Amino acid sequence: MVQKSYGKMRGTRSKLSKKKFAVTLTRYLQQFKVGDRVHIDFVSHRIPHPRLQGLTGNIIEKRGSSYVVEVRVKKALKKLSLRPEHLKLSG
Repeated sequence: MVQKSYGKMRGTRSKLSKKKFAVTLTRYLQQFKVGDRVHIDFVSHRIPHPRLQGLTGNIIEKRGSSYVVEVRVKKALKKLSLRPEHLKLSG
């Protein structure tokens, strides 16, 4: 018998398979400002850890082509470096 995998993608089939849309070029070329409030919404390739899906945070800085987002996870403040295709502006 093969041992069960307990990797970071375990149990994410339903999270990613519900999104049946093509990612447009504008999503990759989005620009955000420091202080903007954004939602984390993963695209199905090269995703960060799935437990971060759906969280909301503030942009602290731009680092290269990515953005550093500060998110509250329970009592801790975490800084995540995310590409713009994984972010949506909170309206």
